[in-house]
Parts: sequence; structure tokens; C-alpha cells
Amino acid sequence: MKRGKKYQKTAEKKLDMVVSLKNAIENVKKLSYSKFDGTIELHIATILPKEKDPKSIKGSVSLPHMESKASRIAVAVPEHLEKQAKEAGADIYTFSELMEGIKGGKIDFDILLATPDMMVQLAVHGKALGPKGLMPNPKNGTVVVPEKLSDVIGEFKRGKLVFKADAAGGIHVAVGKVSYANDKIEANVKEMIDAVVSLLGKSREYVIKKAFLAPTMGPSVAFDVKLMD
Repeated sequence: MKRGKKYQKTAEKKLDMVVSLKNAIENVKKLSYSKFDGTIELHIATILPKEKDPKSIKGSVSLPHMESKASRIAVAVPEHLEKQAKEAGADIYTFSELMEGIKGGKIDFDILLATPDMMVQLAVHGKALGPKGLMPNPKNGTVVVPEKLSDVIGEFKRGKLVFKADAAGGIHVAVGKVSYANDKIEANVKEMIDAVVSLLGKSREYVIKKAFLAPTMGPSVAFDVKLMD
């Protein structure tokens, strides 16, 4: 892949070593050359057992310092819970409206939550929802018991993120903007890595093969997960 002149010039300043998280944050900001307030992304390469499908690695996390994106939330709930979902902030809260949209190819929501009893009815729409990563799943917290419905809708409205590994076991998540204070980016990175580690149930060095921070425009910086505290 051929890189532009700005990238090549900035890449000359890139460190050739793996550094601590604090140093990585300092350097990734220096390497960002966008004229706008670029996003800083965390890229993680996971270490998975041979028998584990990378696509089974999925979860959700509330990062402590993120400007919440205005996510549209749809819910699949029984009729008696529709009023509760509406009051909690769901944008699509009647099952008939949700089904009409999906059948018509109009999927205008970012997150779909469902109570367990509605999953059978959603399953027939797997071809429409699955490729978009919208099929509710207990692993990422989008299958919700009725008692927690209002709380979970609120969490996702405030910017809770759903993440999943790609076919190679990589996870890619935005952890802040270049303008964020370093300590806020650091807290977000730690929270995200802890979320991934908790899914696999091992210590960081046995879960994370490589970790990088990268700006929207500019080269990435590798950091050592053992040098995060």
C-alpha cells in the first residue's frame, strides 16, 4: 500500500520500539497530522486457543471518558414492555414497527436489544441482522432480562460500545480524540483491554499478542500491555 507524503514524513518520527502505554499516548498524538480533531483507535491482536472461533469473541463496554454518540436504539420486547422501553429512551420500541422496517430493508438503528422470549421471532431475520452485527447476543449484553431493560437502554444511550473480533482475532475500537487529556485516553484503553481479558479469563500477556494506538491520520505506536500500570 502506497502512503502519502505526509504519512511518510510523519512515519520518520515513529518509534522503532514497543513502549509503555503512557509513552504510546504521548507519541501517537505527535504522529497525528490531521487538521481536524482525529480519533485515536486501539487495535488489539488476541491470542486464542486453536479450537476457539475468533468471531465468538464479542462483548460490550462502557468507556469512562467518551463523548456519547447519538445511537438509535431498537428493542424487541413483548407488548407489555413497550411503554417501559419508550420511557427509557428506545427509538423503536414496538415490535410491529421493528418487523416492518426489517422486512422492508429499512434498518435505521445502531443497536438492537431483545428480551430472551423474543429471540425466536428475530432468528428468522438472521440474514438481515447478522452481517450488520445487529443480532442480539448474550455475550455482548444485547439480550436483556426484563428487570434490567431500562438500565441497559440507558447504558447504550450513554455510549456503551459493542465490540467483536474479526476473522484474524483482531479488535478495533475508538478510545478517544487527539484533544482528550492523556489520562482519559489511558483510562479508556485500560477499560477496553480489561474487558477483552475478562472474556478470555487469562492475564493480559496471555490474551494480548500485540496492541497499538493509531490516529485517524498517521502511523501507529505499539505498546506493551505489561507496561500499563
